[in-house]
Amino acid sequence: MTPSELLSRPFTLPNGSVIPNRFAKSAMSETLGSIDNHPTKELITLYRAWADGGAGLSITGNVMIDRRHIGEPQNVVVEDEADLDLLKSWARAGQGGGKQIWMQLNHPGKQSPKMLNRDPVSPSAIPFKKDLRGMFATPRALTGPEIDDIIRRFAQAAAVAKKAGFDGVQIHGAHGYLVSQFLSPHHNQRTDEWGGSAANRRRFVLSVYREIRKACGREFNVGIKLNSADFQRGGFTEDESLAVIKALVAEGIDLVEISGGNYENPAMAKGAGSEEVKASTLAREAYFLEFAEKVRELTDVPLMVTGGFRTERGMAQAIDSGATDLVGLARPLVVEPDLPVRIMAGDPVTSAVKPIKTGLRMIDDMALMEVSWYTRQIGRIARGRAPKQHDRGLLSLMEVLAVMATRGVRTRLRADSRPTF
Repeated sequence: MTPSELLSRPFTLPNGSVIPNRFAKSAMSETLGSIDNHPTKELITLYRAWADGGAGLSITGNVMIDRRHIGEPQNVVVEDEADLDLLKSWARAGQGGGKQIWMQLNHPGKQSPKMLNRDPVSPSAIPFKKDLRGMFATPRALTGPEIDDIIRRFAQAAAVAKKAGFDGVQIHGAHGYLVSQFLSPHHNQRTDEWGGSAANRRRFVLSVYREIRKACGREFNVGIKLNSADFQRGGFTEDESLAVIKALVAEGIDLVEISGGNYENPAMAKGAGSEEVKASTLAREAYFLEFAEKVRELTDVPLMVTGGFRTERGMAQAIDSGATDLVGLARPLVVEPDLPVRIMAGDPVTSAVKPIKTGLRMIDDMALMEVSWYTRQIGRIARGRAPKQHDRGLLSLMEVLAVMATRGVRTRLRADSRPTF
């Protein structure tokens, strides 16, 4: 079977839901919400482009569940049905040509910058490492009632997504956000039922999943994005990740997407040119394929592996090996939104994605440009323009920082103007 034939095959989830091919657009933060965090028409244009480009499944960027706690300026927040009409249009755009679209749900926890949030929260009051403390305040530990409220908010947002016509939701349990913080023994040093043992630390994600199921039913797709590890001393390990997956499989999870890292060690954002990427990983393209094979030994749960795929042959080999069911693509679909259509037409493809470097070590080590530059290209697609396929180094960084600063100030001013109760 040729790569185009293999990658064009539909995939049926255990609940009978069909994804029309093996390409999945992984979540990337679009920051295309309004300044007061409502969805916009730009998101409709963007996801129509990705559906037209052939991705069988699109997972939205992180939709926040609490307006008081956002990760970036102009995140979309879903707390109620106030934006139902725009959400319905967003869902329909992502379903063009029989595709699926899932809403990723997230709470940033401590990964909420100072310019946006004066009261960040986390399982425990553990500060960031020294070089990030200028950007992120030390969080306060969540109370029991606050934890219960956050679990309820995840379920409420999922119910709104279902009503709007989305095909499913994905719990963001990776990259150092709140769910990931609860799972990590470094970030979660609680001594109550939400912390301590590995079983207690995974209680939060299991509670979120159960409440979403209760609100949305078994026929609605519910997946999770989970770190293979967070690559941090004293943090979440591969063995613990396998245990979480096993517990979620027992509960009936529909799809597990594998990723890794957090803001303090952003493995998810570093390009294929990173010296930290092993030669064996480069040869197979996917960063987390070896961990996926360990999951396969444990369970036959549907898997999506994201990070590193660059050629149609590498993508097809990952599917053919049985290590993954869906090929997760992020940056390749930013610079070439029609990549899946071209591959399924039989074109030989090598992604145009290349590492972005500014020459400033701290910036490059944190992979800030690997996130921000691509976010700007997402904005170009959302405005109906073609994305760029190359960067301008330091000049691009200055452009990105200027936009982020302007958005942050506007968001902070708006937050300060809201009444307090």
